Amino acid sequence: MAAAAATATTKGNGGGSGRAGAGDSSGSRKKKGPGPVATAYLVIYNVVMTAGWLVIAVGLVRAYLAKGSYHSLYYSIEKPLKFFQTGALLEILHCAIGIVPSSVVLTSFQVMSRVFLIWAVTHSVKEVQSEDSVLLFVIAWTITEIIRYSFYTFSLLNHLPYIIKWARYTLFIVLYPMGVTGELLTIYAALPYVRQAGLYSISLPNKYNFSFDYHAFLILVMISYIPLSSTHGGLCPLTVMAVKIQCLPFYHMRLSSAEGSNVSLRLLLHCCHQSLDEKE
Repeated sequence: MAAAAATATTKGNGGGSGRAGAGDSSGSRKKKGPGPVATAYLVIYNVVMTAGWLVIAVGLVRAYLAKGSYHSLYYSIEKPLKFFQTGALLEILHCAIGIVPSSVVLTSFQVMSRVFLIWAVTHSVKEVQSEDSVLLFVIAWTITEIIRYSFYTFSLLNHLPYIIKWARYTLFIVLYPMGVTGELLTIYAALPYVRQAGLYSISLPNKYNFSFDYHAFLILVMISYIPLSSTHGGLCPLTVMAVKIQCLPFYHMRLSSAEGSNVSLRLLLHCCHQSLDEKE
């Protein structure tokens, strides 16, 4: 589910690449950007989302300074976190109506995985809200989203500062594993409470002759995070799949010289970033 993070994906905001499909060229073929009305809307959307995640960041800092402790900071930003992360559902609509070129399927998975973690785990299992693991993924998401939405905004305005471009394609190397670790630990912490309360589980007998074990489902979600470290350098299966889908044009680029190998690495990291969102 690597919400699954995260944080570097193809979700739809229209910024040019990644989750929002901001208009970066893929291979030698250049995609047509959104029209003026769609561009104006996407700029407003990305500005609002940037501001929202900045509010969350400021809330975390203020709560920490007031408490003098990083424990239980989740409660200070719970409402804006739920609001703005749920607001990312619009990115699926952006893809569906075609104002951004990202995949509806991949974007839906990436957005819904985070929404699932916020509502079906953190919100539903109150006992985990004070866990440090929640703060871990919240910090990772917050930094990631501030950078991501800023990147999309400036890309749409055709004025992308180097520092934002650098941060987007570099910091995810730290933020993605940080976010995934926090997500996994949070789900793991929720397991005993889910099992004890029978949360969202349906047992037999019932008139529909159907059963569902939410505890087992969460375990399956955790298993989906397992990296194929032996063959793919620690990338999870869904990341590898997304990278292969999105990076195919780059695999055929001929790059020479010592600088070429560095560019190749950056292209691969760029694709990884588009495929999962540091999820995440």
